[in-house]
Amino acid sequence: MILDEIVSRTKKRVEKLPATFPEPDGFRHASLEAAIRSAEQKNPVIAEIKCASPSGGIIRRNVDMGMMAGVLADGGCTGISVLTEPYFFGGSCGDIAKVKGAVRVPVLRKDFVVDLRQVSETRALGADAVLLIAAVLKNRLPEFVDAVYAAGLEPLVEVHNADEIAYALKTKAQLIGINNRDLATMTIDRSITRKLSELVRAQGRLVVSESGMRSADDVRELRPYCDAFLIGSSIMADKRPDKKLGEFLCA
Repeated sequence: MILDEIVSRTKKRVEKLPATFPEPDGFRHASLEAAIRSAEQKNPVIAEIKCASPSGGIIRRNVDMGMMAGVLADGGCTGISVLTEPYFFGGSCGDIAKVKGAVRVPVLRKDFVVDLRQVSETRALGADAVLLIAAVLKNRLPEFVDAVYAAGLEPLVEVHNADEIAYALKTKAQLIGINNRDLATMTIDRSITRKLSELVRAQGRLVVSESGMRSADDVRELRPYCDAFLIGSSIMADKRPDKKLGEFLCA
């Protein structure tokens, strides 16, 4: 299973992390939760800078991270997600600083967090929020959510089914990302957001629908069931990322 491969490689990668990290220079926190809650009129979109994926291969080559972040922020995105996983998604931890230095919108670090040192690393990199995957952390999730908040960051907890939502709702996390992609098979089913969103919203948490939004119609379909969207491949694969982002914002 691809998720097992990614997690295995990640564990080997984080073995080399130090026990502590320095404070980021001039860190200025921007709240992703507040940005979503305060969004008016247009659909809140977290635009993801993603160069490659296991399912799609190379999505966009030779990306200037700072320039792309500026284009997306100027285009009206609510936040920017940066993939830092190197082997399967072509990311780099150094990309965070390039993006954070170019924009004032919240920056989400998206990786496969398996070790608490990655939380400290995320703060040191300068990100505002970090993805935590319930399928990976399972009953360790509350510990990681608490550690993220203690570091002055915000967690986006990713789920795909009702059992994972149960894990997520036992934590203090206010942002719950419903991934329409099954990480076991890499298949996409947007009805996952529709089926699961009320379980999250009934507890007063915000729902971020992740994966599978290819057109404005897809956003319109899911808008009643979520509070924000995380969209990467469709934006990054387009010749005009800013124009594609605009289609989702105004859907």
